[in-house]
Amino acid sequence: MSELLQYTDDFDPHSIPLEEIDPAQPGLFAADAHWGLFERLRREDPVHFTPDGPHGAYWSVTRYHDIFSVDTDHTTYSSASGIALSRRPVEQRQYTEEERAQRRAREEQMGPFAMFIAMDPPRHDEQRATVSPVVAPPNLKKLEATIRERAGNILDALPRDETFNWVDHVSVELTTQMLATLFDFPFEERRKLTMWSDIVTNGESVAHLSGDERRMELMNCLGQFTELWNAKAGKPVQSDLISMLANGESTKDLKPFEFLGNLILLIVGGNDTTRNSISGGVLALNQFPDQYQKLNANPGHVTTMVPEIIRWQTPLTHMRRTATRDAELGGKTIHEGDQVAMWYVSGNRDEEVIDRPNDFIIDRPRAREHLSFGFGIHRCMGNRLAEMQLRVLWEEILKRFSHIEVVGEPRRTHSTFIKGYVELPVQVHSR
Repeated sequence: MSELLQYTDDFDPHSIPLEEIDPAQPGLFAADAHWGLFERLRREDPVHFTPDGPHGAYWSVTRYHDIFSVDTDHTTYSSASGIALSRRPVEQRQYTEEERAQRRAREEQMGPFAMFIAMDPPRHDEQRATVSPVVAPPNLKKLEATIRERAGNILDALPRDETFNWVDHVSVELTTQMLATLFDFPFEERRKLTMWSDIVTNGESVAHLSGDERRMELMNCLGQFTELWNAKAGKPVQSDLISMLANGESTKDLKPFEFLGNLILLIVGGNDTTRNSISGGVLALNQFPDQYQKLNANPGHVTTMVPEIIRWQTPLTHMRRTATRDAELGGKTIHEGDQVAMWYVSGNRDEEVIDRPNDFIIDRPRAREHLSFGFGIHRCMGNRLAEMQLRVLWEEILKRFSHIEVVGEPRRTHSTFIKGYVELPVQVHSR
């Protein structure tokens, strides 16, 4: 499948031969044109091999139960080589011996760029355990009042009787405020967190930056957080992520690039996924107005609506693993070293497991049995925090507005990893 194709939402998934399908096309997701393609793969070739393309050779796993099998078998399917399909350079650069020596020396001094989600046990377990208290139930209970106050302030400040971008005014703002709190980051500089997240995920807001400028910004990120680290190291542990990392037994000696890697993981995990679910929920209720009526009639449905939003939106399209040995999956032989993409966005619409999977149903039974948070040792650490932010926001929305009306077409992210929105034009209607 050529990425040069101009995809539209009526793209015919049968217009190309099955063996040529490469679903890792950002244009497909930007046009919301991927649904039929994954439906075809689930039906005709649920464990599908792409032999070559911008991301190299890889397997696409598209059915719910196969994805679950991969996600829960970290010994066979390792995350240590990366968690997302990444584009290959146009041409593989040949490094000189001097350049290789310089790179080895830099890594020895700074450490490799690593994050615990891209590690296997035992390092993964040790580093994850260090920061997990920030999203443990006692800390979430403390955070709920803060989230509610901030959500209310954001909603009260929204423009009335005019169109505005819900993504920027609400989704980004609420999640960025929450991130600043979790990191104890200077509140007035919180939009830097969004920028750094967008740099890593190739977001549109940083499209104007060159590669060197992006690297410089990430070094600025490391520098600013290193100052926070130094201010907290050796002091009593507080309830923020930097204090936990700076004083944790398995993380207090992180080298700079390891620290940066974990920062990036926590920033992206706390930013892109929640903000795109916040936007996706508004869009879903507009596309299914009967469900919006049901919600207004009974606001108690917010509890089951939140996981349904996360399933319906699926803010991360996929996660990648690398096979550590030969294995059979769905009747196919996965070879050691093969890339395996678990397409959550497909598994969450698997008609063999989920009833009426393309419908948005706010009181869906067993709504939390979706794939969006992953399973196994890499299940999203912040899943309860994400759900709480969505729940509190919608409780506050329902107090104020009878309807958030989408008044134009959404503009979606041009990405094979982040499934989200750049713009969602809306108007709000007060009660």
